[in-house]
Amino acid sequence: MSERLVLLGSKGGPAVRPGGPWPSSSLLEIGGRVIVVDCGLGVTRAFTDAGVSLKALDLVFITHLHSDHVLELGPLLHTAWTAGLATPVAVYGPPGTGRHWQHFCQAMEFDIEIRIVDEGRPDIRELVSVEEFDEGLVLEDGRLKVTALRVDHPPVTDCFALRFEHSGRSLVFSADTAFFPPLAEFARGADILVHEAMLEKGVERLVARTGNGARLREHLFASHSLAEEAGRIAGDAGVKRLVLNHLIPADDPAIGEADWTAAVRKTWAGDLTIARDGLVVGLGGAKAASGEETA
Repeated sequence: MSERLVLLGSKGGPAVRPGGPWPSSSLLEIGGRVIVVDCGLGVTRAFTDAGVSLKALDLVFITHLHSDHVLELGPLLHTAWTAGLATPVAVYGPPGTGRHWQHFCQAMEFDIEIRIVDEGRPDIRELVSVEEFDEGLVLEDGRLKVTALRVDHPPVTDCFALRFEHSGRSLVFSADTAFFPPLAEFARGADILVHEAMLEKGVERLVARTGNGARLREHLFASHSLAEEAGRIAGDAGVKRLVLNHLIPADDPAIGEADWTAAVRKTWAGDLTIARDGLVVGLGGAKAASGEETA
């Protein structure tokens, strides 16, 4: 298995629009593990479009319970089950994740029960385990270590950045956060920092075309990071590559990759990737495939 990060969904926020990108989700393949980080709408199709069998799903991590990060958790697991998943999947998420999964299974009880009897499937409720976490060590399994840092995403209090480490490689997801200087220490020396990003002029355009403009603007600037702030975190952390993801806005035809690059270059001169759906970022070692970015 190649070691790679695949940005399955690259936009911030739950809304989808014709021709636009899909909400947040990522696929991390490292050390033989198949890991999904966040399950925004579209994650299941994007996972299979990345060329991975749903039966290979191993671990799922949820950074927080906003819908653009958790809406398709149940459908991803259920669809993997109908595709032949027969090995355990562990889900790690903030407080409330277990209840979310339990209610999904209750909603799907008729389908689950009838497929167990009619198709001879194992009970999905026994295949999937949910572990709720707080700050600190989340998982240490062989050479894979995952740690969490609570970040600043009001009004959500249980929102966590995640650091994945395996065999000397490290990758950090910022989760959704306002500018949060402690994140730099958490991401210290990482090979890749995947950090959310907002473009100020894009926010004004977004607010102008919505009906709740004032409240939306207030939320965005209180809870999210500008691209140049993401660059500051990357610089302070000394990471090898910065990946801007969870882009706000990501579906404005007047805003392109050059705009994101210009904003982040005010504070970050290192290796840079601007997310788009399906983009592959190599974790090093093997030669990159066509269109792939290497850290």
